[in-house]
Amino acid sequence: MAHELHLDLAVLGGGPGGYAAAFRAADLGLSVCLIEQGGRLGGTCLNVGCIPSKTLLHASAVIEEAQAAAEFGVCFGSPQIDLDALRSHKARIVSQLTNGLDGLCKARKITRLIGRGTFVEPQMLLVDGKDGETRVHCANAVIASGSHPFVLPGCPDDPRIWDSTDALALTRVPERLLIVGGGVIGLEMAQIYGALGAAITIVELQSQIIPPADRDLVQPLFLKLKKRFRICTETRVAAVAAQPAGIEVVLEGKTAITETFDAVLVAVGRRPNTQGLGLETIGLSLDERGFIPVNQRQQTAIPHLYAVGDVVGEPMLAHKATHQGKVAAEVIAGRDAIFAPRSIPAVAYTSPEIAWVGLTEKEAEQQGVAYNKGKFPWGASGRALSVGAGNGVSKALFDVATGRILGAGICGLNAGELIHEAALALELGATAADISKTVHAHPTLAETFAFAAEMVEGSITDVLPPKKTGRAK
Repeated sequence: MAHELHLDLAVLGGGPGGYAAAFRAADLGLSVCLIEQGGRLGGTCLNVGCIPSKTLLHASAVIEEAQAAAEFGVCFGSPQIDLDALRSHKARIVSQLTNGLDGLCKARKITRLIGRGTFVEPQMLLVDGKDGETRVHCANAVIASGSHPFVLPGCPDDPRIWDSTDALALTRVPERLLIVGGGVIGLEMAQIYGALGAAITIVELQSQIIPPADRDLVQPLFLKLKKRFRICTETRVAAVAAQPAGIEVVLEGKTAITETFDAVLVAVGRRPNTQGLGLETIGLSLDERGFIPVNQRQQTAIPHLYAVGDVVGEPMLAHKATHQGKVAAEVIAGRDAIFAPRSIPAVAYTSPEIAWVGLTEKEAEQQGVAYNKGKFPWGASGRALSVGAGNGVSKALFDVATGRILGAGICGLNAGELIHEAALALELGATAADISKTVHAHPTLAETFAFAAEMVEGSITDVLPPKKTGRAK
């Protein structure tokens, strides 16, 4: 006999979107059931994604900073790396955060079910868990099942071919590592394994690494990485074969390469987890890419059924999922809420970091948007030079007609932290004058964004002012 539960809301998936929806709904007085097959809350981001990768990236940054310190007279010996200790440190961080989520869930009196949930009706799920079957009858449901790494066609089933989860397990450091995909995940993993001693080759099908970002923002990172790694853009993987000596890969591009690697990391994107949920049983259709269509209230085509996070489309980012989860919960609780941000910031936690928000310059040109651009080189920033970050740049675009900010991008130390002033400026419709007349502390990296606005507003004194021209494409 299956157990029976009757609740206001069932949330399928315990990642950033799912637990945010469950927690917010509980705070608004709803009875909530949170279903997670993995056992631990936090989803990919917390368990095998954002948090473990940033923990390992911090370790790689410490190694890099120690090496760079020799340039200004502070020298350290070669690092002694204990992989077991590093893995344990990563695990402690993840456990601390997942245990915190468990406590928050319990304090809100949310019913936890560990197991796989499948829709049998729009308002009923069958959960197959460690304690048997549970039928969850719910007035509303939120699908927050996340995504999984894309599998490269033609790859053999071999433990030396990794996805991002395998790479973050950090079981060993291969002597020769091929990374397929020059996006955010691929480059972050390159920096981690490069710092730990692997010889890195990066293959990217597009003409630049981190394809969504503007080329001038990516350039400082590219110039730095190409001194350490082999980077092959406009190159595709033509064949992969498992050999006793390693994984043999045939690359086709500007130069044909056949080479054997000790490990291959496939980091070419993710796909939504929409299979095996019973969606076809309840008549919920997917779009041509396998995503669940929703409106601004996160509602699907089926009444009382909502979806958030990676399953509803790009960008597949934890912070997007969190905000969508809260919107869904508030709508279910009867509040007037929509998910309609002007922009969602994106960050590559490389060294230097790259962050952008709103309209990129390439998008503005493609859409024929007339814009004024302010671009401030960090080589003219006292703070940037003092911390060895003079290769950075801050850029902002402003609408010619209204003067309001359209988008911004930053490449440099802590760009992921600095970009949020631009995100707030976008939400509030700030102009170049609004930003430039806001007093920023000196010397800081944050003031470089104000300097970019001053370049457009016409009040810049730290460099020679450019001629003002609106660019209409």
